[in-house]
Amino acid sequence: MGKWIDLPPVWLAGFLAVAWAQSAYYPAGLGFGGAWADFAGGLLIGGGVLLMALAFFEFRRHRTTLMPHETPERLVQSGIFTRTRNPIYVGDALVLLGFILRWDAVLALPLLPVFVWVLEKRFIEPEEDRMRRKFRMDFARYCEKTRRWI
Repeated sequence: MGKWIDLPPVWLAGFLAVAWAQSAYYPAGLGFGGAWADFAGGLLIGGGVLLMALAFFEFRRHRTTLMPHETPERLVQSGIFTRTRNPIYVGDALVLLGFILRWDAVLALPLLPVFVWVLEKRFIEPEEDRMRRKFRMDFARYCEKTRRWI
């Protein structure tokens, strides 16, 4: 049960819940400015979902795992993975930022760097350690040519 709770979408849902609660119960009279924040937030949410979908497509195309606590069978370096090593996590961060903007959750903005830090420590670093051990030089070359985030 614990491994199903410790997944990036669950963490994202938790951070989204905190941002929404801040917006709903503690607005503090602050706001991003209405329509432009809704538009920008929508673009960020849509962009985040698109990044995640592109990454899922590549994982499925290469027939490797999507689960962050498992070692993948193949090192995916095509499609969106030519631009970033972690498009799903970038997408998660964009979705969080987009909802913070749409909900006018100004005081929740510090959640974004905290969320990125959680992703780094809980998921990215352990994943990269497993891939470094399994794929050795291929992963080292991939790291040289493709950034971790963007």
